[in-house]
Amino acid sequence: MEALDSGNTAWILTSASLVFLMTPGVAFFYGGMVRAKAVLNMLMLEAAALSVTMIIWTLWGWSIAYAGNDIGGIFGDPASGFLLKDSMVAQDGVFTTTGLNANNYPVSVDVAFQVAFAMITVGLICGAIAERVKYSTWMIFVALWITFDYAPMAHMVWNHGLLSADGAISKAIGAAAHDFAGGTVVHINAAVAALIIVLIIGKRKGFGTQPFRPHNVPFVMLGAFLLWFGWFGFNAGSAFAANGTAGYAWVSTSAATAAAMLSWGFTEKIRSGHYTAMGAASGMVAGLVGITPAADVVSPLWAIVLGAIVGILTCLACGLKFKFGYDDSLDVVGVHGVGGFTGTLLIGFFGEGTGLLAGGDWKQLVVQLVIALVAILYSAVITAIIAFALEKTIGWRVTEAQEVSGIDLVDQGERAYDFAGTASSVLKEVK
Repeated sequence: MEALDSGNTAWILTSASLVFLMTPGVAFFYGGMVRAKAVLNMLMLEAAALSVTMIIWTLWGWSIAYAGNDIGGIFGDPASGFLLKDSMVAQDGVFTTTGLNANNYPVSVDVAFQVAFAMITVGLICGAIAERVKYSTWMIFVALWITFDYAPMAHMVWNHGLLSADGAISKAIGAAAHDFAGGTVVHINAAVAALIIVLIIGKRKGFGTQPFRPHNVPFVMLGAFLLWFGWFGFNAGSAFAANGTAGYAWVSTSAATAAAMLSWGFTEKIRSGHYTAMGAASGMVAGLVGITPAADVVSPLWAIVLGAIVGILTCLACGLKFKFGYDDSLDVVGVHGVGGFTGTLLIGFFGEGTGLLAGGDWKQLVVQLVIALVAILYSAVITAIIAFALEKTIGWRVTEAQEVSGIDLVDQGERAYDFAGTASSVLKEVK
């Protein structure tokens, strides 16, 4: 057996921790965007994304995605790696890994890295359903969605399945599909799921007739900064080694993100006359999303161009919810759906040696489009079944009166900010 590569081990374990941090980052990002009466509920939804996903991944999620025997290129069997039995072993009363993977770091480190991806993916959905969804229903949804949607999607794309570089679709078209770190698995998947749930549960009271202003823009900016930082683990970690590809993914990620933040800002300035902090935060996230599938295969120039395109398109796309009447509360579809789809598709133009504008031909564009469309279809069908079943059984929403009074009081029994107590204490000090 090959010797353990301590450099790779340390980097991927660090990357796993960075990706884990992204879900708390999303909690701040979304938490600042909602109204003050719903911020605790949003933070709790993200906490459930972490906790429920960890349990499901340990039980059977890892097996379905990576460890189980392949079934039709769609998923792995849940029994082979149940409770991580293929990955962990006790030696002299201490648990360790059963072996090393192809890059000579422990399989247990892979388990940690991949579960962090699952956590952030389901956590992204929360933004679309903010301010109106019961915590109990959300916990059940997370368990079902990780089992039947995320884990199979990860298997299809990243474990030699249907949508992988060596899968049936790539072989049929004659070009290797490419999704470096999750354009399909994470962003398209989460955005489609978010849209389906929104269509099933309906709009918030007042959507389209009253403004829903963010209650804490500094929270939003803090979340965006944490996401940019965590994304170094997300993209550079997806090299699965401490090597030059990891270093380049760090650079391309930041270049695209910077370009998207600026292009979103310029678009916003033209449309509204202002460069807003909300726009800067959203532009950062849009750029991070767009470069995710392409971070290792686009040149520095094309990384900047990709980021700029994604920044403009996502900025414009966020207004579509008002035109079409779907209440995607915090623009999951506009940012992650449009950004993930665009980034995945642009590999067909900018991918080094394969894209139309970078030395390749039309086949790469076709295969990127097909895998994106299949991901959309799979996510839509599975999510619709789960969300509709929950709607017809335990229900998704709090009552309208409870929504108006504030879901924090209804679901969590507490307030984020004790305005009354603060006012009372001030009066006492004055007296």
